[in-house]
Amino acid sequence: MAGRGWWQRLLRGRRGRGEIRIDKDELAATVAYLDDFIATRHGVEVWVESPTNFNRPSIVVIAHDGEWTRRVVPSPRYGHEFARERRLASYDAGVVAYPQRMRDWNRRSKD
Repeated sequence: MAGRGWWQRLLRGRRGRGEIRIDKDELAATVAYLDDFIATRHGVEVWVESPTNFNRPSIVVIAHDGEWTRRVVPSPRYGHEFARERRLASYDAGVVAYPQRMRDWNRRSKD
């Protein structure tokens, strides 16, 4: 069947729905950074961002005062599991809007 090879190569390269490969050292550094962020702030919640054609899957961790950070993760599922393991609330960023406190933080940080 002509033309089937490119499709098989495409499918073989996909890991799962929205899943990407991340070097284990890079992932360990990401987790350490996020754990430090969580440990040094309170009222932390997690927004999980699904991948798009332009962005990799990521999580946005937002503290009670709106301070936030974003990091790439292997998949949206990983992001929710990360939050669950730390007993943090997690939300799908495509469904639940980012909180006003995050926008307020951004505005204050520009000054």
